[in-house]
Amino acid sequence: MATDGRPRTDLRQLAGELAATLWRDHTVYRERGGTLVVRSERAGRWISLTSAGTDAVRVRAGRVLDGGTTAPARAEASVPRAADAAALAACCRALLAEIPASADFEPLPRPARRGSRPKKDRSWLVTTAVVIVMTLLVVAYVQGGGWHVR
Repeated sequence: MATDGRPRTDLRQLAGELAATLWRDHTVYRERGGTLVVRSERAGRWISLTSAGTDAVRVRAGRVLDGGTTAPARAEASVPRAADAAALAACCRALLAEIPASADFEPLPRPARRGSRPKKDRSWLVTTAVVIVMTLLVVAYVQGGGWHVR
């Protein structure tokens, strides 16, 4: 709920209140698709808010990697749009607690594309071909008594 008791409709306002509740230093921005992102470089975390219909907000959380890029979302929840900022902040804290803080964090592997075959290592084939050609050249040199240029 907004501070005046009406249901909240502006995600930008919600993101601003959430950012001030979660982190002292933060950045709020809107992505191309309309998703609002709250990110804290110091905390190394980000939260995104997306409208999930008329009565819910989709909340996703992830890490900020070295260099400032964002890792894929590691936790996700849906919160009623009527929830106040404190309830939304509690949900976000729970999501952020699920995200590993260690430096050896690795994103989940991507699923294999359907219809694609895994690449095979064919370096052995090239090496074998080079060895055969070199062997044939040495045999020709030895049997021919050296190279004769006419």
